[in-house]
Amino acid sequence: MCYGKCARCIGHSLVWLAIVCIVANILLYFPNGETKYASEDHLSHFVWFFSGIIGGGLLMLLPAFVFMGLEQDDCCGCGGHENCGKRCAMFSSVLAALIGIAGSGYCVIVAALGLAEGPRCLDASGQWNYTFANTEGGYLLDSSTWSQCIEPKHAVEWNVSLFSILLALGGIEFILCLFQIINGVLGGICGYCCSRQQQYDC
Repeated sequence: MCYGKCARCIGHSLVWLAIVCIVANILLYFPNGETKYASEDHLSHFVWFFSGIIGGGLLMLLPAFVFMGLEQDDCCGCGGHENCGKRCAMFSSVLAALIGIAGSGYCVIVAALGLAEGPRCLDASGQWNYTFANTEGGYLLDSSTWSQCIEPKHAVEWNVSLFSILLALGGIEFILCLFQIINGVLGGICGYCCSRQQQYDC
């Protein structure tokens, strides 16, 4: 097994996951494609935590590029250098994975809190409130209550869909980074590849 190739696959996956997280977070600022709710501060405060932009997005790009740089055309290479430097590179990828775990963990936590609290919307009393804040997330299982939010239109669907995406993608990123920690430790011990001949050549 080539641990470098495995790390590279994880890196490519994290890049695409990070991009989707950033896009999902940006969309949270524009319910129904309208900008007025952001400018008038009628969005959930969890939107302003930038969980998808920073946690699941930018913080994931660093480990992603580190992982992608581990594997060269020859499995024994390390940034153009051979020999045992490859083991050091694999161990260093563990540190990058820890950054990824922190970022994805932040994304998951904020998204979960955003789902539990629900959107900030205009209710029947004409006030902008967190209508479902006291339901402890129970509103998620009872879509008949979603009509309590009058404006933005489909605010609950928008909020639930995008925060759910962030929650799911953040969880996947967390698992991939956790797997890379294991992969990095094993790769650091064995070298990029477990082939005996390659180990002797390196």
